[in-house]
Amino acid sequence: MDRYSESLKTKYTGENPIIEYCLYARKSTEDDERQAMSIDSQIKEMMEMAAKEELYIKEVRQEKHSAKTSGKRPVYNQLLSDIRNGMFTGILTWAPDRLSRNAGDLGMLVDLMDQKKIVHIKTFTQAFSNSPSDKFLLMILCSQAKLENDQKGVNVKRGIRAKCNMGWRPGMPPIGYFNRAMNGIKDIIPDPERAPFITEMFERVAKNGDSGRTLKRWMDSAGMTTRSGKEVHLSNLYLMLKNSFYYGEFEYPVGSGNWYKGAHQPLTTREIFDQVQEKLFIPFKKAKWGSKTFAFKDLFKCASCGSLVIGEDRYRKRKTREPVYHVYYHCTRQKNYECPEPYVSEGKLIKELLRYIQFTGTAHPQMVRPTEQLEKYVAEYEKVRKVILLNQDIDPDYRPLDIYEYSKYALRSGTVDEKREIIKALGGLLYIHQQFVCSSPVN
Repeated sequence: MDRYSESLKTKYTGENPIIEYCLYARKSTEDDERQAMSIDSQIKEMMEMAAKEELYIKEVRQEKHSAKTSGKRPVYNQLLSDIRNGMFTGILTWAPDRLSRNAGDLGMLVDLMDQKKIVHIKTFTQAFSNSPSDKFLLMILCSQAKLENDQKGVNVKRGIRAKCNMGWRPGMPPIGYFNRAMNGIKDIIPDPERAPFITEMFERVAKNGDSGRTLKRWMDSAGMTTRSGKEVHLSNLYLMLKNSFYYGEFEYPVGSGNWYKGAHQPLTTREIFDQVQEKLFIPFKKAKWGSKTFAFKDLFKCASCGSLVIGEDRYRKRKTREPVYHVYYHCTRQKNYECPEPYVSEGKLIKELLRYIQFTGTAHPQMVRPTEQLEKYVAEYEKVRKVILLNQDIDPDYRPLDIYEYSKYALRSGTVDEKREIIKALGGLLYIHQQFVCSSPVN
């Protein structure tokens, strides 16, 4: 590797062949190894020791990985593979726990010593040869490192449980609180700047039924921000409304079913919190994303901002009867978050479409261009209509079907494909402005 190592290598011949060491240095960034010596320091100390004891270092290898789990260190795995292939016959490292802190890696290490692939392992304070006593000592020291790992995990969990039982939830508190440390005592106190917003937020939903977007507009206009000074996102706002920490209880870990009474000051009451959850709760199974089909999806644009119009279904609650199912269409607000265009129900949209079709068919008939598929739908419906009229003996009153007459049937009772073909015949893309259908955006 250097002139010293090359000159040293020539000293060992015959019955005492030189041991070719690989200097292996490792440090993990995990909590339990943050106090361990840095990789550069390990290499420096071991190089100095190797020079004093005339040890031949063939190569230096280093990595930043935890040794808790077997087989997860690529550099270490390659080292063992190279030892099997005869590239190295010894290992130089700062301490035994740099090599192994788990039973799997320890077993492979000792197995290589049993096969005489590893002749010697040297640490800063100890040396391990291929004798039974040295291998036994190495196993004890590495097993002790594993025991320390396991005990630290148990102690951490026990400490967390004790902290929860005292009413202190581990980690950063939610918006509206902050951690305080005075005279060596840590506690969680309300944020005087943001806590009043949280209290009013719950009251607005419980008493006035404010929606998430209404709350966000109110917060943004009032200057409510996160601790980092950013606006509160709509998704975070809904998470806050579902956070039991604000009324004085918390679950830890989340989903474990272990609930604790908090020692912090609540920002709302349990009664108001429960009322908010009722407002947020929809007693119907949520459909998989993209599984719902809306007849007029992607066929309209917002006349005000130019964003696409999408469909959304809702269940309107009633006091004494089952909820009523409704479908609404609205601007996605992708181009203008403050777009003023209101929601329009599917029933209202169908009425406006029929009005538009009747007007267009009368004033601008050249603009109505039925697709080949639409003409097939009209022909099929025409056949059924003739049969029904003939059976009812009202054939003298029969008149040919036009697009408008067919549209009244298709838009109200037809399939999704039939409805979409009608829109395609009108040009393929229309606009909605103040719940009215139009052919161009608003300037």
